[in-house]
Amino acid sequence: MHAICQQTLITNFTNSELQRHGMDVEGLLANPAVRKFVDWVANKDPDFTATIAKKKR
Repeated sequence: MHAICQQTLITNFTNSELQRHGMDVEGLLANPAVRKFVDWVANKDPDFTATIAKKKR
């Protein structure tokens, strides 16, 4: 998994939530922040990198 994609998931979900979603893409995309990120990154080059916000704990 691409590093910024992984960080986006970690930022928006707890480990328990990720475990429940598993590979359910629609469940992950139901999160508005994840959907916004996916829509934004869809047109980027595969080697694109960017800094994203850290999870607020």
